[in-house]
Amino acid sequence: MELTQLRYFAAVAETGNFTRAAERSNVSQPSLSQQILNLENEVGHKLFHRLGRKAVLTEAGVAFRERARRILFEVENAAKELGDHPNLGRRITVGAVQTVMPYLLTPLIAELHTTHPNLLIDAREDFRANLVRGVVEGDLDLAIVPLPVKEHRISVEPLMTEPLLLVVGKDHPIAARAEINLNDVAGESFASLGDASALATQIRSFFGDQKLQPRIGFHCAQIATLKLWVAAGLGISILPQLARLPADRETLTYLRLSGTAPTRELAIIRHLQRYQSRGAEQFISVLREHVRTREELMTHATR
Repeated sequence: MELTQLRYFAAVAETGNFTRAAERSNVSQPSLSQQILNLENEVGHKLFHRLGRKAVLTEAGVAFRERARRILFEVENAAKELGDHPNLGRRITVGAVQTVMPYLLTPLIAELHTTHPNLLIDAREDFRANLVRGVVEGDLDLAIVPLPVKEHRISVEPLMTEPLLLVVGKDHPIAARAEINLNDVAGESFASLGDASALATQIRSFFGDQKLQPRIGFHCAQIATLKLWVAAGLGISILPQLARLPADRETLTYLRLSGTAPTRELAIIRHLQRYQSRGAEQFISVLREHVRTREELMTHATR
């Protein structure tokens, strides 16, 4: 027995006519009639007398009507209760790569903790491949990852594009330059995140496009460790603009690369067939606005 059949039954009982009931239910009259027949076969009783154009409840139909009304009433109430519940659909799990979570999502989640207390957020920092797998398998409601993402079960919504900057220690000989060509530092020792990092993959690809092979003198798992290595004068690196913090001014200098400067595009990924809760939609809406505000501030700061 299906709720649709009960709704069709109620419509016929109220209108006394199969055609008018079908019009009210936005379904063809033959389809509605077939569903009523299926319902009668399932309950084992005729529910209507077919009297020409009239449909009159049988004794069994009268008794069944009260049950049907009660069921439909309870379903409607349950839907309203779930819709009005302040917390249902508000717990979400979001993921981001390690070059996004500390700099974009963590401050936003901290802000939402105050401004949207009913929005309960669990977070995961991981590599892009693991986050894509988490979205596909339903462990994550959404994730923020660098493009490209090649997975047909996922929707991809571009979020922002940012430059990748050369970062050197404050006392490095090139620290005073406004921008620099990649060929000028081709012989330097570079610090890089591990091979599983999407950023490391992109930087290797960028160097390859420039027909250069960087010498990687230090591999690490965290941006904070990489910054300490560069600040100590042990190498240089390339980092996304998001990773540039005010506190870095004391020890690091960020330089724009001239020529074909590298950029990366971040995107929101979600499963195409996963139900998007109101919490997920609310989070994405706030995230979009947060990024817009951040980009406007960056634009004004560089003028």
